[in-house]
Amino acid sequence: MKPDGLHPVPTTTFAAEQVWERSDLQRLLRANIEVIADGVLVVSEEFGAFADARRRIDLLGVDRDGRLVVFELKRTTDGGHVELQALRYAAMVSAMTFDELVEYYERYLSQVEPSAVDEARERLAAWLEDAGGEETILSREVRIVLVAAGFDREITTTVLWLNDVYGLDIRCVRLTPYRVDDRLLLDVQQVIPLPEASDLTVRLRRRESQVRAVREDNRDWTPYVIITPAGRTKPLRKRQAVLAMVRALHDAGVPAERLAEVLKKKLLSVDGELTGPDLEEAFVATYPSARNNLGRWFTDAPIHEAGRTWLLSKMWGRTTEPTLQQLADLAPGGGFSFEPGEIE
Repeated sequence: MKPDGLHPVPTTTFAAEQVWERSDLQRLLRANIEVIADGVLVVSEEFGAFADARRRIDLLGVDRDGRLVVFELKRTTDGGHVELQALRYAAMVSAMTFDELVEYYERYLSQVEPSAVDEARERLAAWLEDAGGEETILSREVRIVLVAAGFDREITTTVLWLNDVYGLDIRCVRLTPYRVDDRLLLDVQQVIPLPEASDLTVRLRRRESQVRAVREDNRDWTPYVIITPAGRTKPLRKRQAVLAMVRALHDAGVPAERLAEVLKKKLLSVDGELTGPDLEEAFVATYPSARNNLGRWFTDAPIHEAGRTWLLSKMWGRTTEPTLQQLADLAPGGGFSFEPGEIE
């Protein structure tokens, strides 16, 4: 490239460009959260369930491991006291329960996607499937993501110390605006931890968290034996137990629509007797919210009846036992039941 082909692009400031934290940066990052944090679902904006109404978390998210993520934004080049503010907020939300998270997520959806409010619990359960679905116990280890146009030495020193000595998970992301002709460009750089060391740091912290989680886990992992006139199943995990009961009842003559009266949104149907990719395509077309969550449905175990195909959800938690009982009560002539078992 010729020397005269290089042209410096000077930085600008958010203040000079009249870019505001809440109406501009916050809205932009909310819609593109993966730019600053992978694998996080935004569940609240301007979260303020505190005694002091002036205190509000810019964005609140949750990762698939059941850890809340506090996002704090500043458009200033020094970051202000963003780390202290975020630490207070993290402590305040650290005791949140799954049911409380559902409530806050419903409020958030009512603002950004009103038609999906009724799906809040199901969406969260699907997002947190690996952490226990509806039985997820949110970790008290809250992640923090600080986003600013710059960070002074006091902030970076404090964050490095907290991460290293106390094992906190605090990330600093610097946003640098550039003006190129009539376009405003944004350079996003993670400065703490350094990207080169980030993967190792995350793996080590995740391993320690998983060890603690196993020690503290008091969720109900009870398997169930499904009893039908044909015999007894081996002990099955919840999702497999519900599937076994549903299929056995259908084979015994219970109509799919009758089963759906008990299972509601966890047994859904599409037109046609379909399998494989055709079934998946039709299911997503009928239920767009399932597009990125097909793994939450038993697509490999469809129920066909009268020109329709029914799919059962894999997402089961505290409602498993009463659901199994309601299903067993549908059996023509009885003979269907269940009992707790032990995984061999």
